[in-house]
Amino acid sequence: MTTKRIQTIEKIFNKTTSSKQIHEGILFVENTNGDFSYSKGYGGNDIDSPLLMASITKLFTTTCILALLEKGELSLEDKLSNYFDNAVLSSIHVYGGKEYSFDLTISDLLFQVSGLPDVFEEGKDSAKSRAIEEDYYTTFSEQMVLVKNLKPHFAPRTKRKAYYADINFDMLGEIIEKATNTTLAEAYKKYIFEPLALESTYLPEHENDFIPNIYYKDKSIYRPKVIRSSRASGGCITTARELMIFIKAFFGGELFNKVIFEKLTSFNKLQASMGPIYYGSGYMRIPLDGLITLFMGKGELMGHSGSTGSFAFYYPVKDLFMVGDLNQMGNAALPIRLSMKLAMTTK
Repeated sequence: MTTKRIQTIEKIFNKTTSSKQIHEGILFVENTNGDFSYSKGYGGNDIDSPLLMASITKLFTTTCILALLEKGELSLEDKLSNYFDNAVLSSIHVYGGKEYSFDLTISDLLFQVSGLPDVFEEGKDSAKSRAIEEDYYTTFSEQMVLVKNLKPHFAPRTKRKAYYADINFDMLGEIIEKATNTTLAEAYKKYIFEPLALESTYLPEHENDFIPNIYYKDKSIYRPKVIRSSRASGGCITTARELMIFIKAFFGGELFNKVIFEKLTSFNKLQASMGPIYYGSGYMRIPLDGLITLFMGKGELMGHSGSTGSFAFYYPVKDLFMVGDLNQMGNAALPIRLSMKLAMTTK
């Protein structure tokens, strides 16, 4: 069975990397106790090559929020006005002529149900289109101003609605700093890197911190300032080896009380452009039979992907963890397609 499983995984990865869109990549698949383990690199990468986590960083942010929740240092029902000045929050969420800015809670951000717009993808001068052309740094205050220039998509907590927006997690990052009275990098270190003994995972803060190049279509681009301004929503660097350690700990209850985690059961489908993805409790869920019927049929993937091709998913039905990177900013669906294919065809 192991040989057959490896052949299947290898075939899928080879087919993915044979695409003209992929210039380098890494895949690492393992079960919980590690007695099944397979990895394969492409384009010179291996499981110790640095990779940009992009939005998988959101799982680090979620970890800190849940660890602080467990310690009683914050509540998911806390209003954002407990953490931000009125001037910062004012007019961030005005919908249907009504202001909801001071009604927003930590929970709204974590579950992506705030209705806030996504500066990265939206608007004629979206951050993504600008990042493709040039490297630039944006402060949190500047990001908040950009959000205020776009329209929210719905009132907070509108039933069955979720909208994926980086600003939700950028704000959670600020909240973590205020609740811990430390920097986000220090909080990640305390709640994640040190407990798991991760040595090659970090949030770049300084100009000399190594940041890998990203491919956009056929062009290799270097965007250290963009990455350093992505912080809590997408700024971390890791390796496939350490990402595997983290994703197992995240779903294995090593970093926060699993009971708290299991109580957070609300998931809503994201905007159409995000495909079949549901969001809640600070991570993605992807049903493999088109419906969110938990653990029925083919089950689901749980974890996160990133807009630059990174992915970290757990497939409970087969007890498989899949992590890696396809390093391609031109098609955010690639890592999700690969992960779904691996889950559905691996025996």
